[in-house]
Amino acid sequence: MTGSPASTRFAALAMAMGIACVAIGLYHLVLGIASVPGEGSTGATVDSRERFYNAIIFGYGLAWIWAAPQSPIPSTAVRWLSGVFLLRGVGRVLSLAVHGWPHWLQVPLSALELALPPLSPGRRAWSPDGCAHGPDARSARRRRHG
Repeated sequence: MTGSPASTRFAALAMAMGIACVAIGLYHLVLGIASVPGEGSTGATVDSRERFYNAIIFGYGLAWIWAAPQSPIPSTAVRWLSGVFLLRGVGRVLSLAVHGWPHWLQVPLSALELALPPLSPGRRAWSPDGCAHGPDARSARRRRHG
């Protein structure tokens, strides 16, 4: 991952996001409901659901890992993955409204899920050379070069 500092940082952040989600998904997939802070024992239905949803988190992480090393990083993938991340935060806010405050660990996770997606450079694809690619960049180049 060589290129401008911004594109290199974004690619590193995307890869870190992918690795973190893969690790979290596997951890919860293997341990089931025992991996959830503040939860006691539950029945097979809740444990099964926990493992099922975390297989999806694992796949979500793989999607970030797929996108991160590409040149340019596909802006459509970044927008969709960031949107899913934001939707996770919205789900936590809905849960807060219905059931109250969760375990303390989920509060900073909620903050990250709500704050990071709007900061992602998903309007355009990023390449290692630091140039933006995609519709926004093409329009800007046409304006500059007549």
